[in-house]
Amino acid sequence: MRHSLCQILAAVLLAMVLDPMSRASAQAAPVELRILAINDFHGYLQPPQGGIRIADPDDKSKRITVAAGGAEHMATAVRQLREKARNNIFVAAGDLIGASPFLSAMFHDEPTIESLGMMGLAVASVGNHEFDEGKEELLRMQNGGCHAIDGCQGPHPFLGAKFRYLAASTFEKSTGKTLFPPYAIREFDGVPIAFIGLTLKGTPKLVAPTGVADLEFRDEADTVNALVPELKARGVEAIVVLIHEGGFPSGDYNECPGISGPIVDIVRKLDKAVDLVVSGHTHQAYICEIDGRLVTSADKYSTVVTAIDLKLDPATRDVISARADNVIVRTEAFAKDPEQTALLEAYDRLAAPIAGRPAGSITETLSRMPNEAGESVLGDIVADAQLAATRLEANGGAVIAFTNPGGVRSDIPKKDGGAVTYADVFASQPFRNQLVTLTLTGTQIRNVLEQQWLDPKRPRILQVSKGFSYAWDAARPIGDRVAADSLTLNGQRIDPATGYRVTVNSFLAVGGDGFTVFMEGSAPLVGVYDVDALYLYFKANSPIAPATGNRIVRMN
Repeated sequence: MRHSLCQILAAVLLAMVLDPMSRASAQAAPVELRILAINDFHGYLQPPQGGIRIADPDDKSKRITVAAGGAEHMATAVRQLREKARNNIFVAAGDLIGASPFLSAMFHDEPTIESLGMMGLAVASVGNHEFDEGKEELLRMQNGGCHAIDGCQGPHPFLGAKFRYLAASTFEKSTGKTLFPPYAIREFDGVPIAFIGLTLKGTPKLVAPTGVADLEFRDEADTVNALVPELKARGVEAIVVLIHEGGFPSGDYNECPGISGPIVDIVRKLDKAVDLVVSGHTHQAYICEIDGRLVTSADKYSTVVTAIDLKLDPATRDVISARADNVIVRTEAFAKDPEQTALLEAYDRLAAPIAGRPAGSITETLSRMPNEAGESVLGDIVADAQLAATRLEANGGAVIAFTNPGGVRSDIPKKDGGAVTYADVFASQPFRNQLVTLTLTGTQIRNVLEQQWLDPKRPRILQVSKGFSYAWDAARPIGDRVAADSLTLNGQRIDPATGYRVTVNSFLAVGGDGFTVFMEGSAPLVGVYDVDALYLYFKANSPIAPATGNRIVRMN
């Protein structure tokens, strides 16, 4: 029997040697790889309020809400999607941390870093929110250790990320080197594939300038293209870009009609050697083909995992085909992962006593969504709270407060009969910026309001406190949109030459979001944290009801 088997094997081998077509056929079997991708996790360890909104399968003209997300359910989804492919890797396109709910933010996002490491995340690009607390804090996220100010707060030592952050376009000015490696190469069945990670070049305008003063953020496409020859020299033909920048499609979560936004131009500028682009930042879900390449994005807040299936040619080492599917992390479809549950419970035992503190109550949901003028219900309340916290002379003597719309991160929804907890308040103000009261002249106040349109495609309308109002004209040129005679405080015209005490958060005080005029303010006085100001406002003024926005008036 053994002799017969040897004869058969010898005959097969001889046939392959003599038949080039058979040999080529055996060699040409493609290597299959599944890439699982997420973006904009933002510390949502628990399912986000409202889940994800998608088109109704039974009536595409309507939209429905699907309960989705949370680390416990995502871990199960990732595991099950991995099991369907022998070769697989889990990657991310930035903003894994920052602007996080209480459970993660309370511990400076250490739980999120641990959670994603437990899921097997391999590599991730940095996003703009990775820099919310500055370069040194981001390095701590990678390497571990205690927080520089708050120390060690968690239930166990923080050892840092098990995954590798990538930062191809982020350079340290002092050394000329990238903050993290520009790319990572992984090999699957002998075929190497490169993952280049980078964030949007506009990151310095989205974070506190002081935290990234030593960093340079270079052009996205130029950065990638410059790395292609280096990768080819290392024998790499298959290239994936993980980029924290995105677009705005008009279709459903697995579609891509009419996509617009920065990602379109970036992809068109990329070297043809780039095979796949995993994007983020815009909090959208889409599967696109742009310039002949697959481009994906997985929504936000842990609600979607993108399953990307590649076929790689073992001879050329390049991508033969690529297809993707955005899988909704439905809480009813994916059971809770026990390991994740244990991690969350360990942190929650420490956080719950603080999170559950009663703050007050509301009569209706307080929405962060702006009206046509740019004013929101919750934005008004946040500004009022900051004014209340700094109105007394000893606390700054403020008469006006401004807050940036990006700092108001989530609605305060009505639940439990309208009860509001510290965790609810924290979710809407998660950055823990201190308040700064400074003196600005009436002219400087108008100048800072004109800076709301520095980026015409993405205006940032400051939220203003009660008693202050103004009008802006959308038909006027940028730089001259605020009507000078419309600025009033308690019914009195703002005098261009008079100094007014103005409260902003520390992010704005150092020129965040491009509001550099605030840096001209004099006699700054640092006060309480923004979240604590809002908490105290709820304690003093509940129940709080939504008010009609009329502080900002839009003409045309």
